[in-house]
Amino acid sequence: MLEQQSRPQSQTFYDHETSGQTDHPPLPSKRLERVSSWGGATHSLGYVYRPATLGRLRRVFEVARESRRTVGLRGAGNSYGDAALNEANIVLDLRRMNRILDYEPDNGRIRVQPGVTIAQLWQHVIEDGWWPTVVPGTSKPTIGGCAGMNIHGKNAWRAGTIGDHIEMFDLLLPSGEVLACSRDANSDLFHAAIGGLGMLGVFTSITLRLKRIYSGLISVEAYASRNLAEMIQQFEQQQHDSDYLVGWIDAFGTGKALGRGQIHRANYLAPGADPYPQQTLRLDRQHLPDTLFGIVPRSMMWRFMRPFMNNVGARLVNLGKYTTSRIGHGSVFQQPHVAFHFLLDYIPDWKKSYGTTGLIQYQSFVPQDRALDAFGTMLTLCQRHRLPSYLAVFKKHRTDDFLLSHGVDGYSLALDFKVTRGNRQRLATLCAELDEIVLNAGGRFYLAKDSTLRRETLSGYLGQDVIQRFKALKEQCDPETRLETNMWRRLFAD
Repeated sequence: MLEQQSRPQSQTFYDHETSGQTDHPPLPSKRLERVSSWGGATHSLGYVYRPATLGRLRRVFEVARESRRTVGLRGAGNSYGDAALNEANIVLDLRRMNRILDYEPDNGRIRVQPGVTIAQLWQHVIEDGWWPTVVPGTSKPTIGGCAGMNIHGKNAWRAGTIGDHIEMFDLLLPSGEVLACSRDANSDLFHAAIGGLGMLGVFTSITLRLKRIYSGLISVEAYASRNLAEMIQQFEQQQHDSDYLVGWIDAFGTGKALGRGQIHRANYLAPGADPYPQQTLRLDRQHLPDTLFGIVPRSMMWRFMRPFMNNVGARLVNLGKYTTSRIGHGSVFQQPHVAFHFLLDYIPDWKKSYGTTGLIQYQSFVPQDRALDAFGTMLTLCQRHRLPSYLAVFKKHRTDDFLLSHGVDGYSLALDFKVTRGNRQRLATLCAELDEIVLNAGGRFYLAKDSTLRRETLSGYLGQDVIQRFKALKEQCDPETRLETNMWRRLFAD
């Protein structure tokens, strides 16, 4: 059996314990696969199961119990780090549980299985004048994965997280029991499982409230920002009459240009503003074009990007983008919803441009009154380490009621870093220094993006009380500790 052979080394971002279990009875070797993080910087071997029914899902937990394995949940695999990896154990891929269970187009309520993707969701509802209230920058994640990480979007300060728009869900416990959870029933579990990393149970159905829209188009305005202070000032000025706000930052800017970039604000069109909504809401008006600039196939673009994925090339690209943003300052235009929301889908497989060793993203959240100092210091520190971020994104947020919350009344900065064989340890050192800046500013972190946090950092922002409350719920829901991942062992496990 393959299990009895020497196992290839799994790649973690930096040295830490991941497996935690040995001497298991064998599982079928055909199930053993190399499972990678979305960023491609970490991977591990796991036994992958893809159930399509509730009965087969329960059977996976029986197999886990018989083989003395743990089970890690995986949606579409869009977490940047090790949240969906489970080295030498079972990986539960839920993408085949992807049916729309119920839909009420009159009131915008929809119930789905966990494997339904954001793309499936918007395609199912948009022609009836509905849109998912909170979406990430890509349409590929599953709803179960989005709920497990409690994702946010470009409207986070206004609409909150996806959890704020989930009415209820059914949660399968490792024992096979299914619990109905809402803000009224099993409320503590409701607020812990949303954002709970899949460590309490498996969502088998999720009911969401959608956003009513009156056009397939959204009105967008673009503004250049000369530095981070101006960008924050623009956010504060525009937040009250904007439905969406997102900032791009040139992480190579220095001095008075530190944090320079561009803001895009967007608003839904009011009823009657679109004279032809029945046309703009059609599916064929929402799909992204097959080519960029009408010439280059989108599927090939990552190859053209790769030569620029180094400090010199990325500096030139960022400078060019900022220069263009200055020229287009104040421009107003309309876009289909898909074109505005899912920028990461414009270039399929764009992550390949970073090379075979991948990328990581470091996303931190800092209260408003500390954001300017903290993020300015972080951008400077990255430059000092000669590890500038090639893509930096800025958003505004609010707090929420979920137990493992990343929400603050303030701002977030997401920094993408190229990983190489030579800089892996330097990146880990940089991230540890960034952690201290965030913690000192009263900030938080987003585990869907994390690859590098340490247990003491997690405790520093969540607090031991919150961690122990979560572990107490896990003990009730999963007394055998059947649900685990590499991330759980890295950050939470005793």
